[in-house]
Amino acid sequence: MNRIAVVTGGIGGLGTAICRDLARQDRHVISTYRPVNHDKALEWQEERRKEGFDIAIYEADVADFDSCKEMISKVEKEIGQVDILINNAGITRDSTMKRMTQEDWEMVINVDLTGAFNMTKQVFAGMLERQWGRIVNISSINGQKGQFGQANYSAAKAGLHGFTKALAREGARKGVLVNTISPGYIATSMVMAVAEEIRNKIIEEIPVGHLGVPEDIARTVAFLTDDAAGYITGANFSINGGHHMF
Repeated sequence: MNRIAVVTGGIGGLGTAICRDLARQDRHVISTYRPVNHDKALEWQEERRKEGFDIAIYEADVADFDSCKEMISKVEKEIGQVDILINNAGITRDSTMKRMTQEDWEMVINVDLTGAFNMTKQVFAGMLERQWGRIVNISSINGQKGQFGQANYSAAKAGLHGFTKALAREGARKGVLVNTISPGYIATSMVMAVAEEIRNKIIEEIPVGHLGVPEDIARTVAFLTDDAAGYITGANFSINGGHHMF
């Protein structure tokens, strides 16, 4: 069945890999992008077409409830009802608590945590009604173990799994399954932009001895959103090369 999948922040490094793997499953994939990234999104869409993937793009500010509502309403009118939602959009505004501003805190919480609510709210009732749905929230290793200078990001990412567990209980009997993935250090452009010396120190702490790749996360998303994963909900998948075990 050609189910409709929405990936927030899909034009980023991790989002791109997720969009590709969902498309390989014959999903009708839609990526969101921030309004300021319109031209970048068009270029990204053309690059995917050259790879053989026909992925739709829709503008949405996940931190804005009305923007999410308008975007999903447009998708439903133009394509159909959303069956799969990947809450992947996220930002960082790193700073120690001593220096962190209220704006730094609110921006990260509003995108990384409230953004998941804003998007999920638009599609959850429909999934319950149709008695099928898959929601995957992309958290982080730092939501599990904490990270110096990331009180805002760690709080938001930890909150995502609490959100997952509560939502999983609400959706389970109606076939709506909700899970979290907590990636460790993945070789995205953001991580690769870190100074090589610091990056090498990070790698030394990872038992498998190397960074992950976006496809490691994308394959797990594809599995969790498949019909075959019908007995998995409320779970958190730590994909971090053994960097944090508990």
